[in-house]
Amino acid sequence: MRTLIATAFVSLDGVVEAPGGEPGYRNSGWTFKDVEFDPAAFELKGREQGEATAMLMGRVSYEAFSPVWPDMTEDFAGYNAMPKYVVSTTLREQDLVTNWGEITILRSLDEVAALKETDGGPISIHGSAELNRNLADAGLIDRYHLLVFPVLLGAGKRLFSDSDKDKQNLWLVESESYGNGIQKLVYDVVR
Repeated sequence: MRTLIATAFVSLDGVVEAPGGEPGYRNSGWTFKDVEFDPAAFELKGREQGEATAMLMGRVSYEAFSPVWPDMTEDFAGYNAMPKYVVSTTLREQDLVTNWGEITILRSLDEVAALKETDGGPISIHGSAELNRNLADAGLIDRYHLLVFPVLLGAGKRLFSDSDKDKQNLWLVESESYGNGIQKLVYDVVR
């Protein structure tokens, strides 16, 4: 079984919306505006490119990443080379870009569950706040790679849902604090 890893930049109050400057959110770019850059804090992101064997995202994140990431050959070479899966009920095959390698549309969480049952290494989920919440609620996420930023954003898309569900325990497998206030937290989901 493949491991499904949610990877996210997240504010201390759980917001994941527009960390890199995506338009349409009033606090857009919050990961780089007020927090001093420390390359050590982003080591996890480089490691993810080397360890993941596929990338999973929702339609909104696909539509944000697909026009940009294929041309970022230096920064995203690992991500660009791996197969990508987009979970969407509305995206059509003809909507897919042709310069970003193998891309497969999955139409349901059941298809994500079936993908997890295939042979292969870890699958990392990028962006995709709504997809992350739905996958977590369905019990499909196995691990969280979180870079928690020392900022409170209030409103915004949240990483975790507020649905009424049973408690889910996590096991801390790795953590580190950085001088700029970022916390790296890697959790396995306890089954």
